[in-house]
Amino acid sequence: MRIGVLTGGGDCPGLNAVIRAVVRKGVATYGHEFVGFRDGWKGPLEGLTKPLGIAEVRGILPRGGTILGSSRTNPFKIDGGVERIKANLAEQGVDALVAIGGEDTLGVATQLTDLGVKVVGVPKTIDNDLNATDYTFGFDTAVNIAMEAIDRLHTTAESHHRTLVVEVMGRHAGWIALHAGLAGGANVILLPERKFDVEQVATYVTKRFQVEYAPIVVVAEGAEPLEGQMVTQNKELDAFGHVRLGGIGQWLAETLEEKTGKEARTVVLGHIQRGGTPTAFDRVLATRFGLQAIDAVNEGDFGKMMALRGTDIVRVPLADGTAELKTVPLERYEEAEVFFGS
Repeated sequence: MRIGVLTGGGDCPGLNAVIRAVVRKGVATYGHEFVGFRDGWKGPLEGLTKPLGIAEVRGILPRGGTILGSSRTNPFKIDGGVERIKANLAEQGVDALVAIGGEDTLGVATQLTDLGVKVVGVPKTIDNDLNATDYTFGFDTAVNIAMEAIDRLHTTAESHHRTLVVEVMGRHAGWIALHAGLAGGANVILLPERKFDVEQVATYVTKRFQVEYAPIVVVAEGAEPLEGQMVTQNKELDAFGHVRLGGIGQWLAETLEEKTGKEARTVVLGHIQRGGTPTAFDRVLATRFGLQAIDAVNEGDFGKMMALRGTDIVRVPLADGTAELKTVPLERYEEAEVFFGS
């Protein structure tokens, strides 16, 4: 078979590990041929390809990002997009696609599967918000990066007796904020799943200063105050209808400084969480996903997504992974609340 591989959406540590595993096993075990589609769905849409063989995937396991490039292109928002993809796949002699991505990328894969395109999906997102899988690769790396930042911020916060607000990624799901906040000993954690009372946050901050320690507040970019709306950088939408988030951390720091009389500063981790070398956990998970994905292609088991259940990799319908987001349950947040303000 001739198999296309693409990576879509935001970049993520571990993408190259999947590509490597798919190609290495696909060539060595099954004798398949591969072609890389560049820049997400833009690749098959515009016929943008690059060679993808064993030579091209050597040495990429520890590299962050993706050697194929990525984009947030949505072919269903482009006139004749689906027809162009089908035509380009036929012209390239591509029998099947391995699509590696998150909610949006795999949402396109689900729709294309319904239209007769042979696709197997691999779930990636640092947000860990894809349903039907316990974890997505990239999440562990992002959490560790955020945790290390929080560890470092504790000392400077103590030295200057100031509040430090750490804004992490998480549009609709607060998994990064929850895990990084718990692991880093944050004094308040604010998630998109639960609107927060800024007066209560100010109380927690004040209590922390009373025991002569400086507070660290971790806030997901999609968190919202009770009395306001989600803070955005602008109102422009991307191809999948998402606004560009950012600014809740700065707003919160300014508000807390006003309410507590204590200096507050903001640290926005942003794309630092996506970048750099993946952790061992993410390398192994991504590799296992890739090995299982090429097995599914070889068996003709299309329309499926790889998923982690416990320690096993299983196949689930693509639609199961994208039908609804996996958000933080209330009971998980209540576990963290024990430490707020103390």
